[in-house]
Amino acid sequence: MRVLGIDPGLTRCGVGVVDVEPNRTARLVDVVVLRSPAELDTPRRLALIADGLEAIIEEHRPQAVALERVFARSDVSTIMGTAQISGVAMLIAARRSLPVALHTPSEVKAAITGYGRADKKQVGAMVARILGLDEVPKPADAADALALAICHAWRTGGVAGAAVRDGAEAAAGGVDDSALTPAQRAWIAAERSATVSGAARRLKR
Repeated sequence: MRVLGIDPGLTRCGVGVVDVEPNRTARLVDVVVLRSPAELDTPRRLALIADGLEAIIEEHRPQAVALERVFARSDVSTIMGTAQISGVAMLIAARRSLPVALHTPSEVKAAITGYGRADKKQVGAMVARILGLDEVPKPADAADALALAICHAWRTGGVAGAAVRDGAEAAAGGVDDSALTPAQRAWIAAERSATVSGAARRLKR
């Protein structure tokens, strides 16, 4: 499964492409940070980022696009830029009939590190480990884009489902969980914890 991850931003837009095999191993295909000068007007800045996204999609032909979900921040200008680039990315994907998924930062952190409040340094380190890289991709926008792509691949397309099934069977003694990476085992644990917590909250109602 080839996934294009996008960490949207008007000044810096992280873009990462990964391939994830049926055995859950992930491989780096490409990673770049698209930039637009602040001195340009917004329409031209959007056009620059759009041109870069279209070129990457044409070159690598991903099967899905994963975007960070826009959420409220104190900096209104940052929200606007993020939302504008997200809209551009979704439009480009829709015109190519590519499925688009939105993941919150906490979802991505939980998938990659097993902890929904991990910091950027921890996420970057795990991204490098998962992809077998000698160094953490920089700037952080690049690592975040790759994390989005990996998160989406693990949670969809049968990859995530298989990981959850294998993890559950392993816990019951059904299979050897050595096929799972440490990050995947941590993610499974986090998913189980979230499920149990949700069930407990429902019972209290």
